[in-house]
Amino acid sequence: MSAAAGVLADGLLAAGVFFVLAGVVGVLRLPDFYTRLHAMGKCDTLGVGLIVVGLGLQHGTFHDIVKMLLLLLFVGLANPTSTHALGRAALRSGLRPWTPPGREDRS
Repeated sequence: MSAAAGVLADGLLAAGVFFVLAGVVGVLRLPDFYTRLHAMGKCDTLGVGLIVVGLGLQHGTFHDIVKMLLLLLFVGLANPTSTHALGRAALRSGLRPWTPPGREDRS
């Protein structure tokens, strides 16, 4: 692996870890289930994608890269689908989205 590819792989890994940690902070700080679900769904998909691409650049063998691309495909399909299903199930079960104080019922 060349030095440039190593630096790029390290940058992608660092960016992926940053996005995963941003999702964790969103889960801890945001006010309700729907905003937490949105934060973790978006950040997790992007973070895992960047980490997998960075690891693929670091490893370099064909079989490992194919496995990582399949993992990336699975995460790219499963994560948005599962967050949508969770949000829809929560809404159908009667969980109301958070509204700021003083704006509870504007419908």
